Amino acid sequence: MNYGEFLLTLMHSSTNTQILHRQSRSYSEHMALGAYYEAIIPLVDSLTESIQGLEGEIIEYPIDYYGPASSGLEELMSLKEYVAEERINLPSNSEIQNLVDEIADLINITVYKLKFLK
Repeated sequence: MNYGEFLLTLMHSSTNTQILHRQSRSYSEHMALGAYYEAIIPLVDSLTESIQGLEGEIIEYPIDYYGPASSGLEELMSLKEYVAEERINLPSNSEIQNLVDEIADLINITVYKLKFLK
């Protein structure tokens, strides 16, 4: 299986949340999105390298791209759903799923901050 679409979606979430972070007029949203985009790339990097080490091949990526959502909360809620649905298509090895758990946890924490820390 090619895992590039899953990883690319997570990588793009960093760019999308950076854009939304800079456009936010809410201090709490600004801070929550800033924390998210700084944390997601190292997690995606670890997940990518772990899958490549497990599978023994370099991951190929699709070239299509979608732009940011209209709000940080919309972006993260969409991403939360996407990760929950697509993680079953990744290797079931505990080390891979643990990295996905860390990403899901980061998304959940950011959703909490966006919803409740106004």
